[in-house]
Amino acid sequence: MPPVTADTENAFAEYGLSGRPGTDAFWAAASAPASVPAQGGGWATLFLWRGSAASIEFESWSDPVPLRRWADTDCWYAEVRMPARLRVTYRFLAGDAAYADPLNPAGAGGDRSIAATPDAPAQPHWPVVGPSDVLPLPRTRVRWAGGRLAGRRTVRIHPAGGGGPVVLLLDGDDWLHLHPAMSAFDSAVAAGEMPPVTLVFLPAKDRAAEFTCRPELWEAVHDELLPLVAESGVSADLDRLVVAGQSLGGLSALYAALEFPGLVSRVACQSGSFWWTPDAMDRADPLGGPVGGSIAARLRERPELPGLRVAFDVGEHETRMLPHCELTESLTEQAGATVRVSRSASGHDRAGWRHALLRDVAWALG
Repeated sequence: MPPVTADTENAFAEYGLSGRPGTDAFWAAASAPASVPAQGGGWATLFLWRGSAASIEFESWSDPVPLRRWADTDCWYAEVRMPARLRVTYRFLAGDAAYADPLNPAGAGGDRSIAATPDAPAQPHWPVVGPSDVLPLPRTRVRWAGGRLAGRRTVRIHPAGGGGPVVLLLDGDDWLHLHPAMSAFDSAVAAGEMPPVTLVFLPAKDRAAEFTCRPELWEAVHDELLPLVAESGVSADLDRLVVAGQSLGGLSALYAALEFPGLVSRVACQSGSFWWTPDAMDRADPLGGPVGGSIAARLRERPELPGLRVAFDVGEHETRMLPHCELTESLTEQAGATVRVSRSASGHDRAGWRHALLRDVAWALG
């Protein structure tokens, strides 16, 4: 990327911006992030911030990037080298606060935005929502209290297209409040890309405790949660259950398929944390243990999985996750499961998993 100097009148013309940075005319026309091809491949992406000193924090992709000030103006900027095919969540850090990008209409909650390189695949059905937008919530909710899991939680239920097989969305609050999964599933069903489904948004209270290969969660889902869904008044086919999980949620979803095959036989797994072992978090490098972790060890016992359909997806930029995921994918198929494998244009980031979520749930339903 060419050097930027403070005496260049149209310093950011390469990115489609004109005028001297920091002027009212410049800000009136400014939009960001903007990307241009970088020498040697990938993209140079311009980020702009109006105000005081700040940095950009990217989700699970790179270290924070400090912004540079344009002369003595209120314009701060960074030209960030990005690889081909990347969609990433980011936010600005200024002082003690975090902010979404006011120049970017694509948000993820109140203090985060989403950037995508021009070659990142489209994500049909996912509406663009800004940081100030309030996402719609399902009308039906049930209170799940006590039982095997401590505390109370609110579980929301949505019949997309009138309802059908249950899709249990782990980390459900993220799919309710950060990413508009309800709208996306409604759109995919309306387009004929999946059958009507009943979405069950399951919030996590303690991910490290609930999603790390422990039976209590899945005993509680079977004995407590699914009866509540059946009594909710929403049309739901409890005999055709798809579990969708990401990261530790993906680990838990495959664990459930191995240990509770009568409950879980369809899984959509994005970037499963297959590095996990009971002592992984005590190591200086949690991902540096045995490849495939506890799940691979269980799969080497050769369980019979002929009735399991599992779709695996992982971000193509998650270089340290790939060996763990690749071994798990292979061992699952060797055990007799029907397996689908794909890679998303992202790091370990929910913004990059969104298309795979819809596509793989539809595939899991067959």
